[in-house]
Amino acid sequence: MKALGVSPRHRIPTTNPRFRTAQGARNGSSGLNRMAESFTPSNIAAALDAIAETFDQSFTNSVAGGAQRRSVWRELDRCFSPGQRILELECGTGVDATHLATRGVEVWACEQSSKMLEVAHRRVVSSRLPAPVSLFPLAPEQISMLQDRGPFDGAFSDFGALNCVEDMAALGRSLASLLKPGAKVVLCMAGTCVAWEVILFLWHGRFRDAFRRLGRGPVHMRLTDDLYVACWYPSVRAVRRAFCPHFGLLRWRGVGVTIPPTYWEKHAKRFPKVMTLLAKIDPWLGRTPLVRVLADHLLLTFEKAVF
Repeated sequence: MKALGVSPRHRIPTTNPRFRTAQGARNGSSGLNRMAESFTPSNIAAALDAIAETFDQSFTNSVAGGAQRRSVWRELDRCFSPGQRILELECGTGVDATHLATRGVEVWACEQSSKMLEVAHRRVVSSRLPAPVSLFPLAPEQISMLQDRGPFDGAFSDFGALNCVEDMAALGRSLASLLKPGAKVVLCMAGTCVAWEVILFLWHGRFRDAFRRLGRGPVHMRLTDDLYVACWYPSVRAVRRAFCPHFGLLRWRGVGVTIPPTYWEKHAKRFPKVMTLLAKIDPWLGRTPLVRVLADHLLLTFEKAVF
């Protein structure tokens, strides 16, 4: 598998805040069920293409999105060191890959959306990075195509990208085949019971939607006015079980217990001092048992077993 395109300084190619909506579709429509269940990686890539050019504006550059991302970066910086070669699943617009490369970490970033990759491409070539970023047009289910490029020193995926992957056990096996023993894997998954979302739905009398993520089946989320995707919300226990015996869970915490989701952005902008306070409190509550599970995202750190 080749990175598409090469620059003198970087190997470059040619892609759930991604599918976030406070107006998630209800599961009662059979037509909607068929629509969501028909989503293949290529169809999801088309959905991501539709939001690629506005994603940074709506999430990356938002007050809430920026606060949550900085929290994730602290864990990435803890796990990955300069000189290492790290695999990223669903790199989006390349913000996290660029951050790590700035610290001297080489990143092999995979993304199934060609439009997301174009934005990531522009970000990488416009940055003066001390470490290379290689971009590959691969969905998470296709990362085994990089088998001959391994082993990697670690892997990560940010902000709910893997909530569109139904078979987490298969993904765990693919990652195990690509990583060195002892390698760290950092996964930022969309939460299973988000306090902010529950409050919003209950306020509007939408009791069924308030707890829709707790079901076993997919939740059908609206991406645009006429486009829906199927998302799964596995618990920490379910992800840990799916990754056994290849990986052991080292630690996990919540990201966005007090930091609101981006659909509360207008309120975050109105009260910047409150947001600053909430951002300071969030790391502490994100480690507090019984409370951390209510976060917007769950940040899980695994380590590959040494056999």
